Amino acid sequence: MDLVPALEEPLKQPLKSVLGPATAKVMAEHLGLHTVGDLLHHYPRRYEERGQLTHLADLPMDEHVTVVAQVADARLHTFASAKAPRGKGQRLEVTITDGSGRLQLVFFGAGVHKPHKELLPGTRAMFAGKVSVFNRRLQLAHPAYELLRGDSEETAETWAGALIPIYPATAKLESWKIGKAVQTVLPSAQEALDPLPPSLREGRGLVPLPEALLKIHRPHTKADIADARARLKWDEAFVLQVALARRRYADTQLPAVPRTPKPSGLLTAFDDRLPFTLTEGQQKVSKEVFDDLATEHPMHRLLQGEVGSGKTLVALRAMLAVVDAGGQAAMLAPTEVLAQQHHRSVTEMMGELAEGGMLGGAEHATKVVLLTGSMGAAARRQALLDLVTAEAGIVIGTHALIEDKVQFHDLGLVVVDEQHRFGVEQRDALRGKGRQPPHLLVMTATPIPRTVAMTVFGDLETSVLDQLPAGRSPIASHVVPAADKPHFLARAWERVREEVGNGHQAYVVCPRIGDDIDEAADPKKAKKSPEDEAEKRPPLAVLDVADQLAKGPLQGLGVEVLHGRMHPDDKDAVMRRFAAGETDVLVATTVIEVGVNVPNATAMVIMDADRFGVSQLHQLRGRVGRGSAPGLCLLVTEMPEASAARQRLNSVASTLDGFELSRIDLEQRREGDVLGQAQSGARSSLRVLAVIEDEEVIAEAREEAAQIVAADPELTGLPALRTALDALLDEEREQYLDKG
Repeated sequence: MDLVPALEEPLKQPLKSVLGPATAKVMAEHLGLHTVGDLLHHYPRRYEERGQLTHLADLPMDEHVTVVAQVADARLHTFASAKAPRGKGQRLEVTITDGSGRLQLVFFGAGVHKPHKELLPGTRAMFAGKVSVFNRRLQLAHPAYELLRGDSEETAETWAGALIPIYPATAKLESWKIGKAVQTVLPSAQEALDPLPPSLREGRGLVPLPEALLKIHRPHTKADIADARARLKWDEAFVLQVALARRRYADTQLPAVPRTPKPSGLLTAFDDRLPFTLTEGQQKVSKEVFDDLATEHPMHRLLQGEVGSGKTLVALRAMLAVVDAGGQAAMLAPTEVLAQQHHRSVTEMMGELAEGGMLGGAEHATKVVLLTGSMGAAARRQALLDLVTAEAGIVIGTHALIEDKVQFHDLGLVVVDEQHRFGVEQRDALRGKGRQPPHLLVMTATPIPRTVAMTVFGDLETSVLDQLPAGRSPIASHVVPAADKPHFLARAWERVREEVGNGHQAYVVCPRIGDDIDEAADPKKAKKSPEDEAEKRPPLAVLDVADQLAKGPLQGLGVEVLHGRMHPDDKDAVMRRFAAGETDVLVATTVIEVGVNVPNATAMVIMDADRFGVSQLHQLRGRVGRGSAPGLCLLVTEMPEASAARQRLNSVASTLDGFELSRIDLEQRREGDVLGQAQSGARSSLRVLAVIEDEEVIAEAREEAAQIVAADPELTGLPALRTALDALLDEEREQYLDKG
C-alpha cells in the first residue's frame, strides 16, 4: 500500500533476488506478492503461543493446517513391500500431543532419517500438512516441520510466552517459510512512508506505520498485536475514504445544468392528481433530491428504500421536475419485464399528463416512451425520434438506452433502478448522452448496511426511505420443511387455494426454468453446491412445478408461467393478464424479483428457498402485501433443521427489516463478495479492516478524509498519502471510482 523505493523492490529479480528465486516465484504465483511492500502487508492470520499449544481435538479434515505440538513418542517400523521385499521398508510413526488431543505423523522410505534424528520425545515443533484419516485415526503424512528451539540468551519463560505468527499459507509454502521471508525484509519497514497526517495519527493515539509493521510481524505481547491492528485498520479505512472523498470533490467541480421545477407546471399538476399524500420520508428525500437538482454540479445520490416504500414515486417526481425545467429524464431498468412494468405504472400514475401531443393530453403533458431491445422497428424508430426532438420528456428502458443510436435533445437526469444489476460502464455510457453530465439518482431496494454504503457507494450521497406508505399490509413469513413434514407442504397449497377463493392471487417461485436448454438440467454444466450433492437432485423448475400444480393440488385454478427465456411480448401479455386478475397463480423464476407490482397478489410460495440468497428472498417477498390485504410468504425447503441453510431461512422468516437481513447476509458471506468490484484486482485493499465490525473506524475515517480533501484536494501537502493512494488505486479500481 505504501510504496517507496525500498518497498517497491521486486522480490524476484534477474540478478539479485531479495528471497530465493523459488520462494519469490511461489509468492508471486500463489499469494499475489510481488514486492517487498506486498510481503510486509501480508499479515499473520493468527498467533500461536509456544507455551499454549493449539487444539488438536478440532482439526478440520482434508485441510492444510499448521499446528504447534510436542512429540509424545516416535517409533521406527520395518516392513516388507513390493519395493522392499526383504522387510527393509521403513516407516516412522510419531505421535504429537497438545493436551487437547493426539495426532499421528507418518514418514516413509528415505524420508524417515532426518525426522528420526530430530523428532525425539519432548521436542516441540510446528508441523504443517494435510489432515487425513488412516485406521480411523487422524494423521499427517510427511508433514513439513520446524523445530522450536529457544535462543541461548532467551530465558525458558520468555521462550514459552513468545508469539509465533501463523501466516495465510499454501501447500507449496508453509507459514514459517513466509515468516522467515518476512523477517528478511522487515528492516525495510523502517522506510515505509506514513500515509496518515501526523495530527490525525497523534490525535487518535495510533503508532507510526514502521512500528505497526514491526509489531504485527514480530509482536512481543498481545498488546503489540492490538496496537498494530488498530493502526493498520485506520490505514485501510482512511486511504479508501480519501479516494472516495476525492471522487466526490471532483464531481462537485463538474458543470451541470441546474434543474428547478416551474411553480405551476407538470410536477404541480401531477401532485394535484395524487390520490394520497406523500409520507414524511418521501417528502424529506424529495427535498434532498430537489436541492441537489438545483445545483450547478451533477447530483450523485443513492436512494435506498425498503421494498414498497415508494422509491418509484420519488424518482418520478424528480423526473417531472427536470421536464418542467426544460430537460429530459431517462430511467434504466435491469430487465425488460421491469422496464415494461415501470412504463405501465408511470403512465398510469400520470394519466393524461403522459399524453403530450396527443388528443386528450393535459396542458402541461409530456410524452413517456418505452425503449427496449425487442421492440419492433417502427415503434423503435418513433421512440428514437421522440427523444431527439424532445417530444418525449421521459424515457424508460433497458440497457438498449445506451446504444450509440440513442440521442437525447437535452438529457438532464438519469435514474438507475437496482444499481447492483447494472454495470459501471453502462452507467458511464448513459452519462455521456448529455451535453453536460446529467444528474444521477441510483435506486436500490436491497438494503445496504451503513458501513457498506460508506465503503462501496462512498462516492454517492445516501438517502434512505424506511417508512412504508399507509395502506401497506404486514407479510407473515413461515418456513415449510417439506422433507421433515410433508403435510406442511400440502397445507401450503391449501392456503394458496384459500387466498384465491377470497378473490386474491398468488406467486410460486422456482430457481430454474426447466426447458431443454436450461443449464442446470445439464449435469455437465451444472455447478453442484454441497447442498445439491446432499440432495442428489437438481433444483425445482418452473415448467415442471406448474404442470404438477395444474394437474394436482391447484387443479381448476388459472395457472400460468413466466420466465426470462420467453418472448418479450409473451412475457408482457402474461404480466398484463396477471395484473388484470385473469390469472390466479403465476409460477415464475426470479424474473419477478424487482418492481413487479400487483396489489391483489397476497401469497407467495418459494420452492427450494434455500437456493436463494437472503437479500433475494427479501426482494421476492416484497411482491406480496402491496395492497390492503395481509401478505403470506411460505419458504419451502428440504434442508435438515440443523443446516446453515435452514438457519438462513429462519432469519428471513423472523424479520421484515431489510437492513437487519442485509447485516445477517453480510455476516454469512466473505468481505470480498460484499465489496465486489470496488475491491477487485489482485491486491485487495482490505486485510485487517472488517466492514461490519469496524463501522466506527470507517465512519470516523470518512469524516477525517472529507476534511482533509476539502482543505487540500490534490494532497500536495501530504505526499505519503498520495503514494498510498496510487498503490491502492491500480488502474482497474481508478476506473471503477471514476465511473462511480
